Amino acid sequence: MPKRLIRVGHSPDPDDAFMFYALAHNKLDTGDLEFRHELQDIETLNRRALKGELEVTAVSIHAYAYLSDKYALLSTGCSMGDKYGPMVVTKTPLTLSDLRSARIAVPGTMTTAFLALRLLVPGELSYEVLPFERILDAVAQGKVDAGLIIHEGQLTFQNQGLRLLVDLGVWWQEKTGLPLPLGGNVVRRDLGNQTIREVSRLIKESIRYGLEHRQEALTYALGYARDMDRGLADKFVGMYVNDWTLDYGARGRAAVDRLLEEGHRAGVIPSPVAVEFV
Repeated sequence: MPKRLIRVGHSPDPDDAFMFYALAHNKLDTGDLEFRHELQDIETLNRRALKGELEVTAVSIHAYAYLSDKYALLSTGCSMGDKYGPMVVTKTPLTLSDLRSARIAVPGTMTTAFLALRLLVPGELSYEVLPFERILDAVAQGKVDAGLIIHEGQLTFQNQGLRLLVDLGVWWQEKTGLPLPLGGNVVRRDLGNQTIREVSRLIKESIRYGLEHRQEALTYALGYARDMDRGLADKFVGMYVNDWTLDYGARGRAAVDRLLEEGHRAGVIPSPVAVEFV
C-alpha cells in the first residue's frame, strides 16, 4: 500500500533545518506517511499557503490571519521571540520617528516582522520588499535608509557596520509582557483528524530528537547557516528551537491571540482571527 505523501514547507535556515532534521533523515518511524521537504523563504511559503498548496508548512503568525479557513495551527514548531526578535537596523543614526519618512527594506508584507513594525509605527510606511538575505547589503550600501531583518541577520548585522534602532521582540515584551510569536507550523484541515494528529506527533518528535541529539542535528543545520560558525549557529538555533517549540503553552497561545488582536485593532489585519491549535 503506497504511503500518503505529506509535503512540508520550511525555510532554508539553521533553526528550521534543526527542527526537521529527524524527519528529513529518517530518524523516525513515520508509518504510512511519507514526508517530502520543500525549502523556500518564509514569504514564499506564506503566499503558497494562501492557495493551500502544501499539506504542512511553516508560516508567519501574521500570515495565519489569512489562512485559518484552510489551515489549523500546530501546537508544536513555533518560533518565539522571548525578549528578542526581528530588528530594524540602519547605517546612519535614525530615531523611531524618522521611520515614518524613511525608505525601509522589509522581508515581506505577510511576515510577523512587518506586522510588528506596523504596530510600532502606525500609518503609512515607505517600504521595499526584498529577499531577507539581501536586506543587510541594501542598508550597508545606502540603497535604503533602514532594514527590517529576520533570521540570522539578527546576530550578524554588526559585521557590516550597521547599528540597531529597535529590537521588535524587546519592544513587544515591554508593551505586552508577552513573547513575540513569529512563526509556526500549520496543517491543512482537509487531511482529517487522524492524519493531523499523527503529523503533529511526528513533528514534535522531530523537534525533541534534535534537542536530545543537539550536536548531530546542529551539524546538519550548519549547512543552512549563512555567515555563521558553529558557535553562532548553536546560539541562533537555541533562540528559536527550545521549549516554546515543543509546545506554545498557555502563555504562548495568549501571545498569538494578543498579536493578532492588536493587528486587527490597528487595521493591519482586516478581520478578527479565531486561532485554533491542534
